[in-house]
Amino acid sequence: MSSKNPRRAAFEILLRIEKEKSFADILIDHELSKDMIKGADRGLLTELVYGVLRRQGTLDHIIGQFSKQRTDKLELYVLLLLRLGLYQCFFLDRVPVSAAVNETVKLAKELAPRASGFINAILRNADRNRDNISYPDRTENPAGYLAVRYSHPAWLTRQWCDQLGVDGAEELATAMSEPPPFTIRVNTLRASREALMARLAEEGVNCSETRWSPDGIRLNQSGLISRLPSFRDGLFTVQDESSQLAPLFLAPAKGDRVLDACAAPGGKTTQIAQLMGNSGEIYACDVNHKKLRLIKETCDRLGITSVRTFTMDATAPSPAIKEVTFQRILVDAPCSGLGVIRRNPEGKWSKSPDDLLPQARTQVTILENLCKYLEKEGILLYATCSTSVQENEYVIDTFLREHPEFVAEDLRTLFPQFAPLFTERGFFRSWPHRDGMDGFFAARLKKIK
Repeated sequence: MSSKNPRRAAFEILLRIEKEKSFADILIDHELSKDMIKGADRGLLTELVYGVLRRQGTLDHIIGQFSKQRTDKLELYVLLLLRLGLYQCFFLDRVPVSAAVNETVKLAKELAPRASGFINAILRNADRNRDNISYPDRTENPAGYLAVRYSHPAWLTRQWCDQLGVDGAEELATAMSEPPPFTIRVNTLRASREALMARLAEEGVNCSETRWSPDGIRLNQSGLISRLPSFRDGLFTVQDESSQLAPLFLAPAKGDRVLDACAAPGGKTTQIAQLMGNSGEIYACDVNHKKLRLIKETCDRLGITSVRTFTMDATAPSPAIKEVTFQRILVDAPCSGLGVIRRNPEGKWSKSPDDLLPQARTQVTILENLCKYLEKEGILLYATCSTSVQENEYVIDTFLREHPEFVAEDLRTLFPQFAPLFTERGFFRSWPHRDGMDGFFAARLKKIK
């Protein structure tokens, strides 16, 4: 079998993302599974795709400095080739500029032959004049500066400036442009964290304990995790540290009946099962019935038998739980995903500030629907992977105004060991630049009447 050019493969994946709004991780995994890209080229493919997506705003700004034609008027093939070439020139130290230019022009002669001269000129001119590239003034236009320098939508950097101040926003913008940590959660039904780390070391994996999650392990390299014997033996599952904390705040007890309302792909579901010692009942529901298969597969691999899966639209009453009440409910609400854009960088370019209010209304509707299934003195944990106040504090405040039978509990009092992660109102809010994990929010609500 002949090998495939990783730069061409990266171009094809970026093209599909632009045209089909596909997910980068799925396309990369599919390409690598063909085994047509070998050795170091496999890492190069992943670096090129994620690098271009993370730095797209900066790359387009550089193109605009040297192209007489506006970036949004360039043919898509030409724009993608320029992004690929410039990313290698400006952000990949291990690729010589001459090689980056030559390989991009060679690819252009195959894919956009009439524009190969134009692409060659832009790349070489940008390299020669890299010290003369101008950026918005940080003092006069901080949000614009952060957007261009660190490659994020300007509306989002404005939000960050409002929330964190300019210095804090710049630290966050920096972190959101870098690759995220790769974190797993030990299956405590089968192993301790110490035992799993010893097993991973035997398998040649360098790892370290997470700071906050008692069951988390950070891997210094990921590779194909599914090929590790410890993965096949069900000793762990992949889950970011921030996500691992939400079930701890839910604090289910052995024998509880728990509803995980937006459960796919099942990371928190299986963690709840671990915390309950694989006892009680867990109703794992999702609106997409195809995603329920992922939950079942993970439960089978981890040896979990206490989970039942159902298709359910969390915004409306469901026959699946018509006569059932729960001691604990987890609402991992569908959201904008602004807290995980370094993990899914393609998403930040398709989002808009106009998306947030409709999303928040849906989140309130979900809480309105599910709260009636909670028993008195029961706990509902609302969580998102968004940094937006509109999808978090606003949603909680809106719900509580209409539901005096609920109170927001102060996580600082209940979980003092995690105090630095909580806000002044006692909500959980993690920041990538501060806490080394995804941007996450959680509020714990108790039904008192």
